[in-house]
Amino acid sequence: MIVKQFGRACSSVLALAAAFGLGGGQAMAQDAAPVAAPVVEAEHRLDAADFAVLPFVAEPTLSPDGEWMGGLFAIGGQKRICAIGLFDGQSKPSCIGIPDLTEAHGLEWVNNDNLLVHLTVLQPVEGERFYVSRLINFNRVTGKITKLLWDSQGQSADRVLWTAHDGKPTALIAAQNSIYMGADFWPSIYRVNVETGSRMIVQQPRADVMRWFTDGEGVVRIGYGYDDNSRMSRVMYRNGVGESFKEVDRADGRKREDLISVVGFGSVPGSALIIHDDKDKHSALFEVDLATQKDLRTIWTAPEGSWIEKAWTDVDRKTVLGLRVEGKEQKRVWLDPALAETQAAFAKAVPDRRVAIVDINSNHTRMLVRIDAPDAPGAIYFYDTGEGVLHRLAYLSEKLKGQAINPVKMVRYKARDGLEIEAVLTLPKGKAAKNLPFVVMPHGGPWSHDTLDYDYWAQFVAQLGYGVIQPNFRGSDGYGEEFERKGEGQMGLAMQDDLNDALDWAVKEGIADGKRACLVGASYGGYATMWGLARDADLWRCGISISGVASVRREVNDMGNSLYGNHNRDAWSRMTPDFAAVSPINAVGRIKAPLLLVHGKMDVTVDHGQSASMVAKMREAGKPVEFVSLPKADHYFTREVDRLELLKAIEGFLKKNNPAD
Repeated sequence: MIVKQFGRACSSVLALAAAFGLGGGQAMAQDAAPVAAPVVEAEHRLDAADFAVLPFVAEPTLSPDGEWMGGLFAIGGQKRICAIGLFDGQSKPSCIGIPDLTEAHGLEWVNNDNLLVHLTVLQPVEGERFYVSRLINFNRVTGKITKLLWDSQGQSADRVLWTAHDGKPTALIAAQNSIYMGADFWPSIYRVNVETGSRMIVQQPRADVMRWFTDGEGVVRIGYGYDDNSRMSRVMYRNGVGESFKEVDRADGRKREDLISVVGFGSVPGSALIIHDDKDKHSALFEVDLATQKDLRTIWTAPEGSWIEKAWTDVDRKTVLGLRVEGKEQKRVWLDPALAETQAAFAKAVPDRRVAIVDINSNHTRMLVRIDAPDAPGAIYFYDTGEGVLHRLAYLSEKLKGQAINPVKMVRYKARDGLEIEAVLTLPKGKAAKNLPFVVMPHGGPWSHDTLDYDYWAQFVAQLGYGVIQPNFRGSDGYGEEFERKGEGQMGLAMQDDLNDALDWAVKEGIADGKRACLVGASYGGYATMWGLARDADLWRCGISISGVASVRREVNDMGNSLYGNHNRDAWSRMTPDFAAVSPINAVGRIKAPLLLVHGKMDVTVDHGQSASMVAKMREAGKPVEFVSLPKADHYFTREVDRLELLKAIEGFLKKNNPAD
């Protein structure tokens, strides 16, 4: 077996450990050839260009035969959709571009030649802005792009329910055919030839059913209904073709009730595999008799304070391969014995790094593996169970390679009301952690949370000599429903206090110089930055808002979602009784510290006008403000040139307004 090397390859787990400077590990291949000691390259001072490099690949996915890797690859400083052969002697990589103003995501193979790609665009529809989603098929052999169901007149036409397992270019895809409430608003299901685009309808639309779920043979078995006016949800089920659907579960959104989440089908007729959460007390995977709602068996229970976010099943949709667990324990749990054994062997061989099986082929013999750390972007590897050898395909950052940059750890502190807050702390390497100039970096969302993942923003700021703390303030997800609800009514209030208390903790620990502290955040974090400078004007030395929200209203984060509009408005309405009272644009007069705003004109999540309006208000009031408007940047800065401009702007602004030296 000769695997292509997109960077220097490691020929065994033992060599892998050596490459990271970890010392010996147990090689998984007993006959692996001896590996020469790695060449130690002279360390150079890392700069913005090093951190701005796009990752080699995002969303990597393995073809059914395990010979091709699809993904969003960094080519010429931009992301491109590519299919790359993993073995010498294969055809050259095949790539296509991503249209402007379009987000590409959710790549999945139909067979060894065809790769489906989800595209999302935000566009004006009937005076509102809607997220419109469509599918394309990319044939790696011919390079042909086939638009699938693009003549649908609905908002969503890209939900892939099932793909054939016999090599045929066939998929079941759900698509809406109207944006107006009526029969065609609810999605139909089509059997589609992804190479030609031809299709036939296999499931007519059904009132209130927006999501469908099939078994492993492609038979539609589950329907999820929702009424946005009443906020009522329901689950309908049938045993097979020819039977009628029957309601098996109902939930009232106004009462915060949740539906069961079906992830597969059980070992006996009428049973299903479901994830069920009982508030903060219980999250487990069950096999349930859907007709009676009785538990037949408990398959796996999450630890206290954690919950099951996702389950992966085999193609039969009966065998659970693994689970993604969120909360206090964030990890992948493999229930398949062979995969669990392989994962354990990886972890043993590389104990000081995180080893994650990213994707597997259809018979579980080949896999893509990522090895990284909170302080290192890591690399992507290929592994064949028959060979027992890890081959490095490429570093995710060729500039940074596998080196550890700035140390990262989780810390906990008490907010002023006693609530325990978890935060990610990054400290500059080689600098004493004492009285550091400091940056508090709130995450976006706010229904999100920061984890011990490599974060190029935090690493770059730490590289400049600053301590960085990323608080998972109240209202963040990842810590259970009770913690998330503590943010309700507290937007701009206790949620903001939690950021101040993070700085206070760092000062008391002797880590931070409280007189040299700045706020830096993106999206909701940009809002929190601007609001912090207005609300606590004497606390912060400066602030940087990236793609931030200056004028808060219920529509800011739920635009483009017509079906769940009332549901989303409910969620935002619970965050504050008065949006105007906590909008930074209405409090410009209270701001004292310099503010930098960075925003891309291609942002389809937070409108560029949010920052432009804030800048105009600041300038009108004679406040210190700088604005970097990037004409082609999106919300996530997916172009390398935009990342570089962002990082250079951050560096220059911090050096001017809160110098580290």
